[in-house]
Amino acid sequence: MPGANEAVWSFLMGMAWKSTAVLAAARLAALLLRKHSSAAKHLVWTTAAAAILVLPVLSITVPAFSVPVAPSQFMFQATASATAGADAIANAASQRAPQLFVRASARLDWRIWVMLLWAAGATSMFVQMPLACVSILGLRRVAKPFPAGDRFHAQALSLGIRRRVSVLTGSPGSMPMTFGFLRPAIFLPSDASEWGEERRRVVLMHELAHVRRGDAVTHLLARAALSLHWWNPLAWMAWRELLKESERAADDLVLSAGTRASDYAHHLLEVARTIQGSQAMAWAAVAMARRSQLEGRLLAMLDPAIARKAPGRKLALVAALVAAAVIVPLAAVRAQDAQNQPIPADIAAAIRAAQSQKNYEVLESAAKTAEQQGKYEVAQQLLEPAVDIRGEVSGTQSMTYGLGLLKMGELEAKRHDTQAATDFYTRAAQVLGDKPETSQAFMYLGKAAALKGDYTQAMDYFQRAQSLDATQLGPSLTWMAIVQQKQSNLDEAETLFKSALSAQDPSSAGSALTMALYAHLLRKQNRPDEAAALEAKVKEVQQAISARVGAQVTFAANPPGPGVVKPTLLQKTDPQYSDEARLAGLAGSVMLKVLIGSNGLPGDVQVTQGLGLGLDEQAVAAVTQWRFQPATKDGQPVPVAATIMINFQLL
Repeated sequence: MPGANEAVWSFLMGMAWKSTAVLAAARLAALLLRKHSSAAKHLVWTTAAAAILVLPVLSITVPAFSVPVAPSQFMFQATASATAGADAIANAASQRAPQLFVRASARLDWRIWVMLLWAAGATSMFVQMPLACVSILGLRRVAKPFPAGDRFHAQALSLGIRRRVSVLTGSPGSMPMTFGFLRPAIFLPSDASEWGEERRRVVLMHELAHVRRGDAVTHLLARAALSLHWWNPLAWMAWRELLKESERAADDLVLSAGTRASDYAHHLLEVARTIQGSQAMAWAAVAMARRSQLEGRLLAMLDPAIARKAPGRKLALVAALVAAAVIVPLAAVRAQDAQNQPIPADIAAAIRAAQSQKNYEVLESAAKTAEQQGKYEVAQQLLEPAVDIRGEVSGTQSMTYGLGLLKMGELEAKRHDTQAATDFYTRAAQVLGDKPETSQAFMYLGKAAALKGDYTQAMDYFQRAQSLDATQLGPSLTWMAIVQQKQSNLDEAETLFKSALSAQDPSSAGSALTMALYAHLLRKQNRPDEAAALEAKVKEVQQAISARVGAQVTFAANPPGPGVVKPTLLQKTDPQYSDEARLAGLAGSVMLKVLIGSNGLPGDVQVTQGLGLGLDEQAVAAVTQWRFQPATKDGQPVPVAATIMINFQLL
């Protein structure tokens, strides 16, 4: 995902969880205030709606407090169910796999679609609000004053309303409703003139209660918050609760003004029975008698034990202060991907120096060191500007730039970011064209295509790789054999395995890998003797390689001896299968030499017997996370060398 979209996505996700936290806190507060008045609970929901609307602004303006979030890692377990599931996904994906030189971005498309869906829903709901306002304003312009409406002014004064409130005539059978906050107006149905005097008084008193409370403003505020977070069930719950408490708070004012609860309930029931509400106008106006709320309101107004006292200004101020104390720190929190952490000052200084000197080599050298230490995020921070410098110096269509893209692809592959690696290798192939260096890109793209189930495309990539670079002949033939085996073309697979072995050094790790995979094929064909002979050769080659590697490895460690107590494993992280090994069906053991320090941490991990296809790296990655009770000599912790065998087996 491009940087701008990534920033928008992060911002929206931040708003999503922050608004959910605010609404959940409001729900908890409302539950704690369940024995208080409806006006107090309405204040809670109003404050929550206001908080949700100001959160985006505060999240931009308030200084950030970053919370690191570890990047997601997608691992494949070495089980039959995992393998079968991956094959099913690959077969489904084979119908839509990207072609050569097409920049694939399907992994991130779903985020863009989510953002577009969010925006479309919010826009649709926001548009309905001004449309409803325009509709009511048009109705207000043509509406006539309600007959004898002036005499209701005394009722307004009794509720402490000093400003003029217009009482207008609506259509017959329409719902009594209140609209506007600067120039409030109350709409009564034209047939309200046929009501009894007491019913008109009660209905108007209810609408005046909404005017006094300013419910038209809070109604629009809550509707805006709902529109912004239309996808969130908690937002719809908050909207319903605010409407409910708004009506009950208005009812409480009417009852507090002296109206008998039984008479009021009777009039409310009759009004709800005989009139129809307008769903369109409900977006902008406060209607009197929503039938979905009627039963609860009747029970509430007939219950003498319910508190009806409205909160004073002090409580409103306290609510505002509490909300500010919650949302300001919440707005300051920024969820930050670990791979997008701010670049440390020393690395930033090195990058600036390299950019000023147009020297990408120094950055790539530092990136290589970081990569060897497993600090892939640091390596990425160094390689990205190095690639940019290559482009500035030689142009983005030069071989120099293409080689930089290859380095980025290799790094992303080690970080197990298949999509990013595929993207960089595809771009590198576009820039480099038919040069031997492009074979590295084609080999990776072939494996990626095979993982997706696009075996035809995979075979094409492998053939391109071997045609460009003779050193890739053996590995490419091995992978072509794997692809044929996945398609159950076992005879073709066997022929390709034999060709791969004839093209490889018999004592090389690549040859050992090919023999191991060939032996696996032979066992599937019920040829155990031939498989065993190959496996014996594999063991020979691995032991020879192990001897060569072991002769080069030295440890500054105290060897076990008198008074030395061996280290004890305290915490173990199981290694995971790599995609390539899972696809190829590779199994076996990886031997590691490890220096267990006096602090119980493993270091200087060396592969003395490997399998390839990413399993060696997975073994090292797992063991470096192990924790030991350190070895001791005469009671004092000491470093010791240890040999660890990691078994990989597909069940």
